[in-house]
Amino acid sequence: MAVVKKKIWPRFFNLVESGKKRFELRLADFSIKEGDTLVLEEWDPVKKQPTGRKITKKVDYVLKFDLDDFGQKKEIIKDGLYVIQF
Repeated sequence: MAVVKKKIWPRFFNLVESGKKRFELRLADFSIKEGDTLVLEEWDPVKKQPTGRKITKKVDYVLKFDLDDFGQKKEIIKDGLYVIQF
């Protein structure tokens, strides 16, 4: 299993840390799969440097899709997407 490190801004870091946010939406420009470890490293976007805080999560599920998988690419570009957690 791989360890994948990604930067995360403070407001999202805090939501993950509190347990309220239990998902990540990321550009699929890297490889990740179920069972991997995701290390989220808090990044200060103003100072453009890491804060030193990290959260480690086991990846339970990965959904990768193309904007046109549902035949709605134009609508997605116009309106965006929701990620709904339940």
